[in-house]
Amino acid sequence: MNAQVITRPDGTPLWFSRALPGRTHDLTAARAHRIAQACLTRHIPVLAGRAYPSADATIRTPCYGHRELPDHYQRFNRAHARLRAPGEHASARLKTWRILRRTRYSANRISHTVQTVHTLTSDYSG
Repeated sequence: MNAQVITRPDGTPLWFSRALPGRTHDLTAARAHRIAQACLTRHIPVLAGRAYPSADATIRTPCYGHRELPDHYQRFNRAHARLRAPGEHASARLKTWRILRRTRYSANRISHTVQTVHTLTSDYSG
């Protein structure tokens, strides 16, 4: 299952995409859901992992290379990882739900389950 997530800087999930088959590449899923365009129009910065190397210029990804990176790139990558960590934790919390592990349902049914889990775990206190 491939579900994209948009979170607040503190890691609170704001939106989960509908699920796509697990074989779908992350960048393909992000493009299918038009995440970059939606965030750009709302002036939301997007930090993504290495799975988005050729993504839109609005998506910030870590630097990588085949050799050891210079110190300034390594510092950038550490800062990038610190900023992305709360979003990664939100995704990990979603994966802790037993119903979503090793599921063999259709992507449509999984999408409803993901939205239900999001609703159950959302903080409505403001």
